[in-house]
Amino acid sequence: MRLIADLHIHSRFSRATSRDMDLPHLSQWARWKGIDILGTGDFTHPDWFRELSTGLEPAGEGIYRYGETLFLLTAELSAIWSQAGRVRRVHFLILAPHLQAAARINKELSRLGNLAADGRPTFGASGERLVNTVLGACPEAAVIPAHAWTPWYSIFGANSGFDSLEEALGEAAGHVFAIETGLSSDPPMNWRLSALDRVSLVSFSDAHSPARLGREACAFDLPEPSYPALIAAIRERDPTRFLFTIEFFPEEGKYHYDGHRACGVVLSPQETRAHGGRCPVCGRPLTVGVMHRVETLADRPQGVRPPGAIPYKSLVPLEEIIAQALGQGRDTKGVRDEYLRLVSRFGSEFRILLELSEEELSQGTPPRILTAIRRVRARELEIRPGYDGLYGEIRIPLDEGPQELPLF
Repeated sequence: MRLIADLHIHSRFSRATSRDMDLPHLSQWARWKGIDILGTGDFTHPDWFRELSTGLEPAGEGIYRYGETLFLLTAELSAIWSQAGRVRRVHFLILAPHLQAAARINKELSRLGNLAADGRPTFGASGERLVNTVLGACPEAAVIPAHAWTPWYSIFGANSGFDSLEEALGEAAGHVFAIETGLSSDPPMNWRLSALDRVSLVSFSDAHSPARLGREACAFDLPEPSYPALIAAIRERDPTRFLFTIEFFPEEGKYHYDGHRACGVVLSPQETRAHGGRCPVCGRPLTVGVMHRVETLADRPQGVRPPGAIPYKSLVPLEEIIAQALGQGRDTKGVRDEYLRLVSRFGSEFRILLELSEEELSQGTPPRILTAIRRVRARELEIRPGYDGLYGEIRIPLDEGPQELPLF
């Protein structure tokens, strides 16, 4: 059974999230996107856990249902601690096998911090202690370092991270069998580190609003939708079960290149080194991005693919494609109306972007949008890398005209 899973999202109980991040809207958008299994996000928050407990129905081992959408219990935790003279800030994605296990995890975590303060709770505890606390409450749970390369709040981040899983987590590193690559990196960047060959690379959206679901995800072929089957596929990296990851183009992520947002300065790692790590405009330290950090830790050249590496597919979200074809902003009514018309006609966004042939899409897709989809598939793109918290910009070359979206 082929399934697409997006397991890192947030509910409306997390800061800076849409109030539409509730079960009805999540279920609806998952269907439009083509997501088969969606993470609940934020099961540590008491109010959200109560809604999950009453609103979800069992639909398999460790799998729950709301409407037509399957859910798996997930949460993100923030750990802040001091180690080796530096303040460390690392986020972790937690997957739980069922509601009872999530309740046990919540009980143990409540001894370390206030779970009601935010959907993504913060703990003044080391990563090693947090991993041991979660797995002590539920050995079947999975702990995955989240968005592993972003400058802040990640295990390898330039500002508060580490050079290895072992340095970050001590003996608990052996319990980590996957890392989330995040929007600003993709598998080829991670393949440059031989130390990561032992772990799986997963990609999820970290969505804070329903329309951002599925911007990254994982595709599986499982005997049935269940927590044990999904975890085994990730842990064992069996390419017959873990088919591929769905990726943002990493340049579009907010921290791909180095830079200083206040001065509008964006630099490659080589340019950053030439400037001594400081902004050439104001002289302040630059925010070191993901590409720079990967190059610092890499022990392999670009282009190396380790044995057993899971394939990946890079996509531009359908609403972005439509927006450029129509010359409108992504969040405008015209773009949303055309998006809903297309997914209603063809089944889902992922079916449009991944499965249907150009001939099939031509039966109902405006020519300009069809051309844009074709060029994304061919990777005929112009990309301005993101930096210092600003998303990068992707331009799909189309015939000049009044409908062109003026990104540049």
